[in-house]
Amino acid sequence: MSTIELMQERLASLQPEVLEIGDDSAKHAGHEGAKGGGGHYDLTIVSPLFDGKLTIARHRMIYNSLGDLMQTRIHALSIRAFAPGEL
Repeated sequence: MSTIELMQERLASLQPEVLEIGDDSAKHAGHEGAKGGGGHYDLTIVSPLFDGKLTIARHRMIYNSLGDLMQTRIHALSIRAFAPGEL
């Protein structure tokens, strides 16, 4: 299973209305993290679970959902997390 598929599977727990994941790894070829196999990803997610939560809390929810992928398959993650109506 690809890293993006694993991310989609794990982020499903956040009940996303919008989930867009881009792979920016090619832009970072030769970067130390890329050498170790970790990719660079761009995430846009809209979830009702983010309603009333600060940005840092939203990011923590995402990191918790992704779990060990953050130490293995994901080297860098750019996050845009919104509650419905904020996008």
